[in-house]
Amino acid sequence: MQAENLGKQVESGGQPLVILHEINFSVKAGESLAILGASGSGKSTLLGLLAGLDAPSSGTVYLDGHDLSTLDEDGRAHLRGRLAGFVFQSFQLLPALSALENVMLPLELHTASNLPAINNHSISIQERASQALQKVGLASRMTHLPKHMSGGEQQRVAIARAFVGQPKILFADEPTGNLDANTGAQIIELMLELNRAHGTTLILVTHDEALARRCSRQIHLAAGRVVI
Repeated sequence: MQAENLGKQVESGGQPLVILHEINFSVKAGESLAILGASGSGKSTLLGLLAGLDAPSSGTVYLDGHDLSTLDEDGRAHLRGRLAGFVFQSFQLLPALSALENVMLPLELHTASNLPAINNHSISIQERASQALQKVGLASRMTHLPKHMSGGEQQRVAIARAFVGQPKILFADEPTGNLDANTGAQIIELMLELNRAHGTTLILVTHDEALARRCSRQIHLAAGRVVI
């Protein structure tokens, strides 16, 4: 992944407001990168641009060699579905679905024939989701609804859902923001463990420098610019 002269500007009260200004960096495949900065520094905006969830005002993002500026919204969505996984601070689980059903959902949005084989043989969507939940330590909680799970357990479900499609890159926006310090540290350790095991590129937004140091690299944002 590469960001080149990336900028984002919006209108605020009839005046231009610069959120990001000339952001340049690259991320190697399999690397873990933490994006740090105070509230309002542009971290989440930058993550959205990197993931193709929003379009920049200037510059471009290359995701797996694809220039996102050449793709329309549908094209970016297709690329995300094929390459990316997401973990958010608010978990984003569907409350009426069990843990297993939440993890199965992204797989069901694609036909089984389009899914990569695991261990060189095909397995069912339910089995893939079950294996993903086992990897995050939730083998005994598969039938539980989100409301019957702790915050840490819900975030583990979200991580299992993000990794179940074997994404090349995982975007995480303040994934420990709603968790206590101990549970948050466990979640970061789990994400880094899965990052190493699968070779998945991890791009993590956080304000917590201690957690960010667990990643292989960090960049700092201040007032929409990368600072040393």
